[in-house]
Amino acid sequence: MPEKIFFQSSLPRSGSTLLQNIFAQNPEFYATPTSGVLELLYAARANYSNSPEFKAQDADLMKQGWLGFCRNGLNGFYHGVTDKKYVVDKSRGWGIHYGFLNSFYPEPKIVVMVRDLRSVFASMEKNFRKHPEMDSGLVSHAEMRGTTTEKRVDIWAGGQPVGLAIERLRQMMTDGTAEKVHFVRFEDLTRDSQMEMNKVYDYLGIEKYQHDFNNVEQVTKEDDSVYGIYGDHQIRTKVEPVANDFHQVLGTHASNWIKDNYKWFFDKFKYY
Repeated sequence: MPEKIFFQSSLPRSGSTLLQNIFAQNPEFYATPTSGVLELLYAARANYSNSPEFKAQDADLMKQGWLGFCRNGLNGFYHGVTDKKYVVDKSRGWGIHYGFLNSFYPEPKIVVMVRDLRSVFASMEKNFRKHPEMDSGLVSHAEMRGTTTEKRVDIWAGGQPVGLAIERLRQMMTDGTAEKVHFVRFEDLTRDSQMEMNKVYDYLGIEKYQHDFNNVEQVTKEDDSVYGIYGDHQIRTKVEPVANDFHQVLGTHASNWIKDNYKWFFDKFKYY
């Protein structure tokens, strides 16, 4: 059974797949692709909360049993998957559900990748443009919905995955969860890679590992067709800075709108 399970809960299009595969270079780590373990526990929580069989029994005793079920279910899942010392489970939901996770896995360590939001939206737009042969379901010319880049930015800002992830991050800052997780800026990871990973290891409380950022093998496997035109979990072998092209992709007006609308984010993470 793994000695410790860590968690990653990052913004979309912020380098979460890259980080998992950097972790995977460390022979002591099993790093997941996008994981469904949180969904297993979350679905079970609904049954525990609503089933009359649990309600009819001693509440304190049932709570102890339920938390034990979650803790051992999490450990048991990875006991069946890997014999490596550490696991890092990737799911966007871990951060916002920190309280739930902490109730059965005390003081969890969660790493959160962030990125200049203008680049996040630009990445979504670039993926949209890559597949003109596909109907994304985003555009309706009859209803004049999603017909321009600015309209698509507005749609993404108000829905999944981008808008929801940003909303969750804001709530984490409001309720204090942000003080318990470790943030990594995508731009810093791609510029000062080993330094940033050293900080991650310090946060996790484990021995540092010297990574090879010129040859990051992709070991996480996902069927991107499941995620439609936005399924893009392929990484580059070499970790290096990525040029900011959001002004060219989104236009100046949309780029400035993002910066103005999410001023709290730009102030928090020092994007200018």
